Amino acid sequence: MLKKLFKPKYVPYDHKYIELSEQDERNIRTITDDIKNYISKSDKASGVDYHTRDAHAKGYCALKAKFEILDNLPAEYAQGFYAKSGIHDAVIRFSNGASRVSADRELGLAQGLAIKVFDVPGEKLAPGEEDSSNFDFNLINHPVFFCNRIEDYAYISKLFLEIPEYAKQGAVGKAKLAFNWLTNYGSKLPSKESLKTFKALRGFTTIEPKNTLLYNFHSQGVVRHGDYMAKIRVTPTKASAQKITRREVDIAAKEEAIRPLIINEIREHDYQFDVQIQLCRNLKKQPIEELTTEWQASDAPFVTVATITIPCQDVPDDGNFEVMENLSFTPFRCLEENRPIGNLQQSRLKAYQIASETRHELNNVKRQEPKSLKQTFDKSFFYIDVQSFVLTVMSQL
Repeated sequence: MLKKLFKPKYVPYDHKYIELSEQDERNIRTITDDIKNYISKSDKASGVDYHTRDAHAKGYCALKAKFEILDNLPAEYAQGFYAKSGIHDAVIRFSNGASRVSADRELGLAQGLAIKVFDVPGEKLAPGEEDSSNFDFNLINHPVFFCNRIEDYAYISKLFLEIPEYAKQGAVGKAKLAFNWLTNYGSKLPSKESLKTFKALRGFTTIEPKNTLLYNFHSQGVVRHGDYMAKIRVTPTKASAQKITRREVDIAAKEEAIRPLIINEIREHDYQFDVQIQLCRNLKKQPIEELTTEWQASDAPFVTVATITIPCQDVPDDGNFEVMENLSFTPFRCLEENRPIGNLQQSRLKAYQIASETRHELNNVKRQEPKSLKQTFDKSFFYIDVQSFVLTVMSQL
């Protein structure tokens, strides 16, 4: 009786968090147009001979992994993807969060962990990929995001793409960035919301420099968790963290400071992360629409539902560059029961799709999902057979 009395209550999922207005749809078109325009010139922006992503442009490495969903989870955690225990092959991509490819010292320490889990049954939400057997995660090493609403991201997304250019101008550039961020390029007075988002942006400068493997990685936004709503955290196990011998990173010391630290550890030993779910218990303390607000673990504890194991493996010095560039990750390559929710999160559906389509087309690479690790690391899987392509086109004339 007492156990039932003190059992925590979780906020139920509400469909209203995925609804969009006509203005939202117009703003999403603005966002995706800016992304497409940036990617079309991203090769020149980064001084490389290929077109990059608009965010997380610099990959550090792609690694083979295992994703294990734990058995005997409590009912409120065994939801959707996590309802059936088992071990899946997976590929992960570590990256820098910036929109440019450059020396680490110029990009900051915001870093991403993208995960693609194979052989996951069920209809997916990514447009045109309903029958995909893959399930993706897009995580970053900071608990909050720097925007809350689609209407604000319609201009903030453009500012994000320009941050490296502002940074090159030193103090003057920082002042220009602050002014444009707070006033929407001088069109409005600073507001409580713009001050809040700019404070969240500055929070990324507080990320502690260390080996990427030692970070916690966060969903930042909220996801549906079956009957409930949650955030996701991926955190190193204590035993794995203790294995790391190259713990500190000095990005000022050399151009490529981060990638070698990850690769050299994985060449020597395996590594494991816990995948954790943080269920929403109180909408005031764990707001759905406030991505700038961290959900405190003291109010909503994290519960481990799965593990990611990166086995010791040979990794080339470039971190499997072609694999990193050819893969596509989207948080909407998921089940309905585990979809991103919240106003701003809905913009990611088309943003990620258009970004990937544009990048692959400009790079003359097939945009297709591998179904296994073998296909993922087969370089020929993504490349177009030009002769066959020409013959196919001619046969249709």
